[in-house]
Parts: sequence; structure tokens; C-alpha cells
Amino acid sequence: MNSTETLLATADSRLLKNYRPAPVVMRRGKGCELWDTEGRRYLDMTAGIAVCALGHGDPGLAAALAEQAGQLIHTSNLYYVETQLKFVEALARRAFAGRAFFCNSGSEANEAGLKLARRYQQVVKAQPQRTEVISFVGSFHGRTVGSLSVTGQAKYRQGFDPLVPGVSFAEFGNLDSVAKLIGDKTAAVIVEPIQAEGGIRVAPPGFLRALRDLCRQHGVLLIFDEVQTGVGRTGTFYGFEQEDVVPDILTLAKGIAGGVPMGVMLASDTVASGFEPGTHASTFGGNPLASAAALYVSNAIDQLGLLKNCVEQGAHLSSKLAGLAARHGGTPRGRGLLQGLDLREGLDAAAVVGKAREQGLLLSIAGGSVVRFVPPLIVTSALIDEAIGILDGVLSGSTSK
Repeated sequence: MNSTETLLATADSRLLKNYRPAPVVMRRGKGCELWDTEGRRYLDMTAGIAVCALGHGDPGLAAALAEQAGQLIHTSNLYYVETQLKFVEALARRAFAGRAFFCNSGSEANEAGLKLARRYQQVVKAQPQRTEVISFVGSFHGRTVGSLSVTGQAKYRQGFDPLVPGVSFAEFGNLDSVAKLIGDKTAAVIVEPIQAEGGIRVAPPGFLRALRDLCRQHGVLLIFDEVQTGVGRTGTFYGFEQEDVVPDILTLAKGIAGGVPMGVMLASDTVASGFEPGTHASTFGGNPLASAAALYVSNAIDQLGLLKNCVEQGAHLSSKLAGLAARHGGTPRGRGLLQGLDLREGLDAAAVVGKAREQGLLLSIAGGSVVRFVPPLIVTSALIDEAIGILDGVLSGSTSK
């Protein structure tokens, strides 16, 4: 066996079968390109599922990590961390100030947000009955038991009952369905500005603002899960900036540290008072290495003009996806560089993504039928055109179910 076959054999015999990875072993990357152990080049429109904001092999990020690794990698939160404090100050200059809790993933950030919401309501507001959470059908908030409990897709929840009680699911975009569920036992409403894993479904105009008003009216906290929509993915640093509304709690992860594991839960100063020493913690959260990466990514987004690039390339991608839909059917969806094509009935999204990979294009699936584009924020029009050309050829071959 060659080296790739040996590695794949190791994967087959040693790894749990909870993933369905393609039979490809990646070795290196540069910008929006990846190369496998066979030396084959791939155009990457997945960015590690919206994680690699600066693409692969960014020399500045590599240098920042190397410098920090040579100084200090980890101390725990028994002490203050210099790079963490510099990064949190950079975050505070964005559209959402308040206070931050650092962890390692989107699921953990959402867990922290849910815990904070309950404790704020029960301890600070002295309303012990407020334990319930409203989420939305089609949502995705993570794989831990708490975040899974508020995920509105049965396929992720199957076989893990009983989950955390007190969760109900409203219809995404339907304020009346939320109003019917909200009450004096509701602690929080958690929502994604765009349901990414649910099929790249954008909240209808005015819905999030109306939801903000409804929550305020009932004394309920509003949590925005921006794990996938945040860090410039939709053309503003936070997705909510385009909605004229600010949440009580905000969660981030994915692109925030360019591929180094990090999650962040942000809360307004008032709501943040729900956590006191000992009420929540994370051993690795915001450690020096991850914080150095996040600080570099945050600065690079501004210095390289990546928010502007996201808007411009997002408009270009939207136009190209509309052209694909006109030729092959389906519906384009999304905003900025979080977009996709909901394939026409009869086409198999998994087969389309597989055929595209064989042609050197990496895409992913959202919501079962949507072929998702979440390229690095550094992507160019030429690379988008190359990707669309490959997908056009695959759809012309009609990969049916």
C-alpha cells in the first residue's frame, strides 16, 4: 500500500465511525487551495466549515502562533492572560461590547449562554420559575447535551433522549409562533440570524427586531447564535449588525481564531452579572495560543479589508448562483460568503458534492439539499468563477437520487 492507503487503513481501523469523511487525506494548504497526500490540488469553498477565515497557510497567522508558542502556550484561567486581554479589548471595540467568556467551541459557547440566561433569571432577577428556553425548528446549536437540546432538527437528537427538559420550538421567521410559547417561565430565546446547518435560511426582514421587542416585553433574554454567521462571514463582523438589533447574549466560534479552537460567549454588562466566581469555567478557554490567533485574525480582517471583500465577493457569488439556478433549477440562498444553492427536486446533494470533489472542488451540504459555499474571506472573483464553472459542469451531468 502507498502512504495514502496506509493512512486510510489506519482511519478505518482506529477512528470511531461518527463521521463520513471523503477518502482523501489532506496534507497542506495555501490560501483557498488544499493538496492531499497524492499531490492533488483542490479549490476549497468550505474553509473547514466557515472556520479558516484567512484561508490556509497564512504566513502572518503562522508567525503569530510560532511567536506565542515560543513564549507561553497555557496557564489556565487561574491567572490573567496577556493575549486574551488584548483580544477582548479588540472585541469590545466592535458593535457588541459587554463582557466575554472564552471556551473552545460553538457548542461550549452556547452552553455558557444557556447557563448564564438561567442563572441571571433565577439568581439576579429572583425568578426561579424561569427555566424554559425557546428555540426554532431547523436550528443547529451544537452536539453537547445542552446545545443539542435546543437544536431543532430531529436527526441530530435521535438516540440521545432524555435531553434537557423545558425546551420548545417555534417556527423560524414566524413571530406569532414564538408569542404562543413565550411566558413567565421562559428564560431565553436562542436563534441564529441565518440558519446555516438548517439550509442557509435567512431570517425574514424585521423578524429579529420584532423578536427583540417581544423578548423585552416579556422579560426574556435574547441569545444570538453567531457561531457560523459571525466574524465577518456575512459582510459585517457580526451578522446582527445588518438587522438593527442587539441581543443580550452572543455566541461566536468557527472563524474567530482562523482554525485554532476557540469559542466566545459575550453578554451585556447587566446580564453578565449572572456569573460569579465558580459558576462556570473552562480549563483551555482563551489560552495564550488561541488568543494570539484570534487577535491576529481580528486585526487582519480590518487591515486586509475583508469585510468589504466579503460584501463584494458575496454579491459576485450570489449572481453566479442565480445563473446556476436559471440553468439547472434550484434556489440560491444566503448572504455574504455564507451562501448555497438549494438543488431542484430529484438531485442528490451528496452525489453532487462528491462529483465536485472528484473535479477538484470542495463543497459541503446544509439542510440536506443545499450545496453550501463558505470560502475563506480572502476569496477572489476568479476563484469563485472557477468553482461555479466546476459545479456547472457537475450539474450538467445531472446527478440524480
